[in-house]
Amino acid sequence: MKKTFLIGISIVLLACQQQSGSDLKTLYSLPKKLKEVSGIAYFPETNTIYTLEDSGNKNAIYAINSKGKLEKTITVSNATNVDWEDITKDKTGNIYIGDFGNNDNERRDLCIYKVAKNQLNKEVASAEYKISFSYPEQTEFPPKKKEMFYDVEGFFEQNGYFYLFTKNRSKGFDGTAFIYKIKNAKGTQKAVKIGEFKTCDNYNHCVLTSATISPDGKKVVLLSHDKIVLFKGFKGDLFHKGTQTEISLNHFSQKEAIVFKDNNTLLIADEKTNKTGGKVYEFKL
Repeated sequence: MKKTFLIGISIVLLACQQQSGSDLKTLYSLPKKLKEVSGIAYFPETNTIYTLEDSGNKNAIYAINSKGKLEKTITVSNATNVDWEDITKDKTGNIYIGDFGNNDNERRDLCIYKVAKNQLNKEVASAEYKISFSYPEQTEFPPKKKEMFYDVEGFFEQNGYFYLFTKNRSKGFDGTAFIYKIKNAKGTQKAVKIGEFKTCDNYNHCVLTSATISPDGKKVVLLSHDKIVLFKGFKGDLFHKGTQTEISLNHFSQKEAIVFKDNNTLLIADEKTNKTGGKVYEFKL
């Protein structure tokens, strides 16, 4: 074979690697009242995480210290928890709530709430603004069962934009996920699809439940029940154009939340189900 052809094969193989990670380190159990944690944001200056729960739960954010103790419950008075699926923050510490859970792909009220940093010291906070959005590619509510691509459980804010990673609920799951981009600005917007990629074709192992970006902006990690997908070496926000590596966590549970603690360390949380889970873990890349 020609040398250039061999190099080409090597590049393709590197673009979608698989590797086994080290075991998760359990840090602490979540407060008993928080059984359906669906996202976490991390504040390094206080070593505190802020979390929330999904549909059927309160319109509240919870601050938890490094020992797992619930330090504060913040009710967001002007926000409704239809299906809160993730939480993130920007570089200045403002928090954003992703109310975009869409199991049946029939919602027309998808939105993101901004809660300013100065509201986080209150017991009753007010969202500064709301971003309502829709997916231009979705024309039926719900779409056909083989085209149910419009649920989202993971997002993050970076450089004035939100990046959303879809949770594929289609019949005949093949691991396809879309990446959407939304400007961080009050009002109604159409999400812009910037790409798509595939994980594996096993829903239980490869459906995406949360997303995070490293503080230096060089790594994007997506979560599933027993592995993570790591993107590196991308340019700009074309995350899917970098190398894609799947890393086993050697641990299966209903993992719903992930965030970078630092550029090489992840915090992961799972829901409490069947007397398992309900914990926060640390994982080193």
